Amino acid sequence: MTKFELNGRNVSVKSSGDTPLLWVVRDELGLTGTKFGCGIGFCGACTLHVEGRATRSCITPLSAVAGAKVTTIEGLDAQGQHPLQTAWLELQVPQCGYCQPGQIMQAATLLKDYPDPTDRDINAVMAGNVCRCMTYVRIRSAIKLAASRMRGTTHD
Repeated sequence: MTKFELNGRNVSVKSSGDTPLLWVVRDELGLTGTKFGCGIGFCGACTLHVEGRATRSCITPLSAVAGAKVTTIEGLDAQGQHPLQTAWLELQVPQCGYCQPGQIMQAATLLKDYPDPTDRDINAVMAGNVCRCMTYVRIRSAIKLAASRMRGTTHD
């Protein structure tokens, strides 16, 4: 049994310690917001947080999160009202939407590290998250809108 905290609640899972966290979250715990993309940690669709840091769950073994705090897109804000989530909807960022949970989770880490991100900051931190629909301009705008709201300022 591996025990960890998932979205604020303690969980115990029976999967083998070498099972990718992605499959534990999706298949054993039933939270399907975190997506499978490439399986090698390249595309970012599987991004969730481990101890508040963006982590590629497709290459993270379950054993690595024993006793840790894990947050999925479902746990970012229980009502879907995190500033990134509301900015994403307001600016109509998703096209197909498949990569967007991973994009949002990566952006949440970005805003922790860079509360007033420049384009360079956004490029550097978000570079590992692939959007096949090419919504990068809208993603950047949503990140800036969320950042301004989190700082209590108005959006440019």
